[in-house]
Amino acid sequence: MEAVWLWWSTGKDSAWALDTLRRSAGYEVERIISTVTPAFDRVAIHGVRMDILRAQGRALGIPIEYVELPYPCSNQDYEEAVAPVIREAASAGVRYMAFGDLFLEDVRAYRERLLGGSSVEALFPLWGSDTKRLAVEMIGSGMEAYVTCLDPTKIGRDLAGARYDQDFLESLPDSIDPCGENGEFHTCVVAGPMFEARIDVSVGQIVERSGFVYSDLELV
Repeated sequence: MEAVWLWWSTGKDSAWALDTLRRSAGYEVERIISTVTPAFDRVAIHGVRMDILRAQGRALGIPIEYVELPYPCSNQDYEEAVAPVIREAASAGVRYMAFGDLFLEDVRAYRERLLGGSSVEALFPLWGSDTKRLAVEMIGSGMEAYVTCLDPTKIGRDLAGARYDQDFLESLPDSIDPCGENGEFHTCVVAGPMFEARIDVSVGQIVERSGFVYSDLELV
């Protein structure tokens, strides 16, 4: 079995990447890695509370490695923060770092560059998937996820906090990727085949910050 550390955003794509790896022969996901912003006590980009991230780790049965990012965070700041984790993985004999990216070539190239020079290789279990089919497959598996962040210039503010389900997909304009791969929206997963138990949450306050709309999920 090849050792894998998986980059974990709390959202549906990283969760489905984990499930895909678990169903594939030859991989063992030993750790998940999450970038967090201590200034807000939340997961970077997705805006998910740390206690929900910790609950996900327990439900997955996998240890979490936290990468702390400053706010604001430049590319240089990010690269300096993740470099020790890459070195740690290489020292531990980890063969792959996996990512839930779907089709953005520039993002893939950036991740591969970050790992360049180390013995760790980038792995993209979902790469090239048809995102319409993928969205339907994830929803059909019993995955339960909620929209925690969205770009209001691309989709309506009223979708913040919405459940990621068939009704949500049908509400999206044709120009919007059903998996939000172009940054249209981000999610947090609370149930699915990758979890041992459901995480009970409620949708709290909806706020707009730095041009994005966030829904504040809270543990029940």
